[in-house]
Amino acid sequence: MPPSRPTWFPKPYADAVQRLRVPLGFVLVAAFAWLSSPSLASLAWGLPLAAAGLALRAWAAGCLYKNQRLATGGPYAMTRNPLYLGTLTVAAGLVLATRRWELAVLFGAAFFLIYFPTIEQEEQHLRHLFPRDFPSYAARVPLLWPRLGTGLTGEPFTWSQYLRNQEYNAGAGLLLGSLILAAKLWFA
Repeated sequence: MPPSRPTWFPKPYADAVQRLRVPLGFVLVAAFAWLSSPSLASLAWGLPLAAAGLALRAWAAGCLYKNQRLATGGPYAMTRNPLYLGTLTVAAGLVLATRRWELAVLFGAAFFLIYFPTIEQEEQHLRHLFPRDFPSYAARVPLLWPRLGTGLTGEPFTWSQYLRNQEYNAGAGLLLGSLILAAKLWFA
């Protein structure tokens, strides 16, 4: 087994936030619903950005065979965490659509305090599962911010894998967020 790497977040903290990720998501949705004050212009800018993040998540999910193979192709050739980059982009689009800086701060803090420890734990898991391949992959592909212009090889996107990974749930979440924003705009 490869030597363990230094971590940013203590394991008990990372374990706790990983378990609390979904319940904390409901808190974020409640704050989003309560505080948002969209306009037609903010929706026109924010929702396409959120849709682009959703498309990135979908592409990544269609190339991902969890715990079976190390994903290195498709969006995984540009960033080790395209699902989380997609999540960040969806959140940025939704926050842009809300016109509330407070939500930008809240979502940014949540991403840093919840998703970075989760990314760290997942990387430790991948180092354990793929001890020969993961270190060289991690050395050439950035953690989160993508390196563009990289050859897109590896596993092709398949709808069956997208469905197996249940990525349609993210689409349902974006639809719900969009409906909340539309209702806030309509009834304002």
